[in-house]
Amino acid sequence: MNNEQLTGYLGLKHTGTLHYNLCAAELVEHALLRGQGKLADSGGLMVDTGEFTGRSPKDKFVVRDAQSEKEIWWGEVNNEFSREKFDALYNRVLDYLKGKEELYVRDCIAGADPQYQLNVRVINETPWANLFARNLFIRPTAEQLKNFTPGFTVINAPGFRAEPGRDGTRQHNFTILDLTRKIILIGGSAYTGEIKKGIFTVMNYLMPMQNQLSMHCSANMGKDGDVAIFFGLSGTGKTTLSADPQRALIGDDEHVWTDKTVFNIEGGCYAKCIDLSEEKEPQIWNAIRFESLIENTRTLPGTRTVNYEDGSVTENTRVAYPIHFIDNALLPSIGGVPRNIFLLTADAFGVLPPISKLTTGQAMYHFLSGYTAKVAGTEAGVKEPKPTFSPCFGQAFLPLHPTRYAELLGKKMETNQVNVWLINTGWTGGPYGVGERIKLRFTRAMITAALEGRLNSVTYATDPIFGLNIPAEIPGSEVPADILNPINTWADKAAYRVKANELAGYFNKNFDLYKDFASDEIKAAAPKEMAV
Repeated sequence: MNNEQLTGYLGLKHTGTLHYNLCAAELVEHALLRGQGKLADSGGLMVDTGEFTGRSPKDKFVVRDAQSEKEIWWGEVNNEFSREKFDALYNRVLDYLKGKEELYVRDCIAGADPQYQLNVRVINETPWANLFARNLFIRPTAEQLKNFTPGFTVINAPGFRAEPGRDGTRQHNFTILDLTRKIILIGGSAYTGEIKKGIFTVMNYLMPMQNQLSMHCSANMGKDGDVAIFFGLSGTGKTTLSADPQRALIGDDEHVWTDKTVFNIEGGCYAKCIDLSEEKEPQIWNAIRFESLIENTRTLPGTRTVNYEDGSVTENTRVAYPIHFIDNALLPSIGGVPRNIFLLTADAFGVLPPISKLTTGQAMYHFLSGYTAKVAGTEAGVKEPKPTFSPCFGQAFLPLHPTRYAELLGKKMETNQVNVWLINTGWTGGPYGVGERIKLRFTRAMITAALEGRLNSVTYATDPIFGLNIPAEIPGSEVPADILNPINTWADKAAYRVKANELAGYFNKNFDLYKDFASDEIKAAAPKEMAV
């Protein structure tokens, strides 16, 4: 393909060399020759993303026009950007790129289910960012590439710095989605996660329009074809608990639940690797080899061995690799409709049960809440447990109002008779600093029991504040029955009720943001504070 065929529709009059769909070896070679990275002894390419080592949510915008005006959930998550300002900035970025000696173009696919696939073209300033796109998206077949037409185009120009006063941005970096022209414009930041999450936001826009639920979750499948979905914010154990050697991995981060399938949006994984070890995360450890991209790490002195304990650049160190680097990955990454859904939370208040079964209304309520808690040391100034709420467990990537996704979840649950479980991977016996973290092997045993149907016939008790259904036992496991109801683990029962009321108050305050849009069934699932 020539320059005009690849970029003519964008108005990009690039006269230099366009490298199209290079293989991993070529991209790694280009990065090394240009001094943009080095090889680790595992074979992975180590690079630094520079000033930004994570996403910049305040610098993410959506173009407001006749199409998007009535559809987008405008506000803190989706900052508006004018059509006039976008067009002017877009032309400035193209002027910047047309003078580059080399650009890297990749045609790829988002969505493993052919019925819902989105063709994506990614244009990168650097070869290693193009390697990221190669790893994270699905690679088309030669036949698919013959008549490839991009449904969305990502233009990634980290070297271009915006001028806020002139361009209308908040600062020099930006990620702007134009849903009408079907373009994602990224500038001023080399953090590759902006590419991945930009397309995820697009899928979160497109899929609900077709009555299909896009989800920020991991998913796996058992030997008999039963699919499980795991929702959870950072630190709740989503990646760890969905990585089960007895179950095939559908994907670790982004999925869509259709009428007939659960499919992975991506073709790869973008895993955190701070404090990574072969013992703790053998699947990720073994996936870091040639073709993988390792971001913002450092090596042990005098070696090419990555020191995963080194967070001197950022705690958000990452590795990107194709999903087939995981031994038990399901390929293609498509399963049937789920039988079980797990909502994970790390409750640092120590009051939520380690496992409870949810009604449809409760499932929608807790999905909308997206609760977990930060603890001391995770964020500057945090000395006591701090509740964190992210609707649908992915607030930053929701272009539509959160209730749209919650209502879709409820409809799909009722149609498919899915079991939904709230799993607390946090504290028991008291809050953080007093109690202890629930043992991982107990959490795994509870999830396995739910997956195997061993909790279908046990007796349940109802929590008086949160209304959660708590199993009396976990048959066929080592899990002690006395830890299942959290009040039993607290020496001071009155202190438990005080702390439970405190958390219930946080839930209710947070839900004020959504109650005007929520159904009566969802509202009825809210916790009820009680006298101590």
